[in-house]
Amino acid sequence: MVVQQSPPGVSVPDLEAHLREELPGLLAGPLQVELLAGGRSNLTYLLTDGERRWVLRRPPLGHVLETAHDMSREHRVLAALQRTDVPVPRPLLLAGPGVIGATFYVMEFADGVVLRDDAQLRGLDRAAATAVADSLIEVLVRLHRVDPGAVGLGDLGRPVGYLERQVRRWSGQLDADHARVVPGLAELGRRLAARIPVSGPPAIVHGDYRLDNVVVAAEANDVRAVLDWEMATLGDPVADLASTVVWWDGIGGMDSPVAAVPGDVPGWPDGRHLVEAYARSTGADLAEFPWYLGFAFFKIAVIFEQIHHRSSTGLTVGEGFERLGSMVPELVARGHAQL
Repeated sequence: MVVQQSPPGVSVPDLEAHLREELPGLLAGPLQVELLAGGRSNLTYLLTDGERRWVLRRPPLGHVLETAHDMSREHRVLAALQRTDVPVPRPLLLAGPGVIGATFYVMEFADGVVLRDDAQLRGLDRAAATAVADSLIEVLVRLHRVDPGAVGLGDLGRPVGYLERQVRRWSGQLDADHARVVPGLAELGRRLAARIPVSGPPAIVHGDYRLDNVVVAAEANDVRAVLDWEMATLGDPVADLASTVVWWDGIGGMDSPVAAVPGDVPGWPDGRHLVEAYARSTGADLAEFPWYLGFAFFKIAVIFEQIHHRSSTGLTVGEGFERLGSMVPELVARGHAQL
């Protein structure tokens, strides 16, 4: 029998033994594990027994801040949203670090396609692309309409002072986990802190909502599952919308290894289409939207700088990580431009 070599971050024999003990009957054959593309922070793996598929999520390799990459939190959000009309995979198991060296969870595999590269986006005509864009916003609106207390997530975060804490948090993470000084990055954080807008009613926010973090039904062109809930909390829903728009076309023209930029692809609507659709559905006050865009650029810049640092020191793995560092100065410049 050929034994699979374990990928970075997962011991296949230990994981298989744990799954067979905790979920009897789940595996019909030997377990195979593959590190997937995507998940530029937490690591995502495809599990299969040759017949069925599942997904495992664990923190990045190496040291992380105490409150970052909380797998139990991500698992909790997925479990709670099973009772809503927000489409998410069903979590199956949560385990501590004794199995593979870090806390992890396993969830069902969501059938469909993740639209991550340029060729995939170009394969959709204008009508299909618009349908995907509209579904992306419709699901975001559904999420923001969920009553956190009704699904057991009333204590997921502290919505009062959310924006202040977010600016402080990402400024703090920059101070704790970087190896170089990027001109203007710390200043952008200070500018954001000096003019924080007044938030409207709080909601469950995803924290990293974008096209390549959802699974799309190949034929229906609608969102079938929302992935990557590691940053979910209670806070200002406009911050979610701004993040989505920045990933949609705010980073247009940049050499991003994360995913294709829909706004750069002919036939796809621009970010204004998303903003207008959200405003129509929610009636949200978007007068301060440029500030939220500036914050989204700041947050992404800090994350990319952290990953650049960990990648350059061999503490995380993933295709394209070496290119993220070169994007940070332009992200900073665009953030300043919004302010």
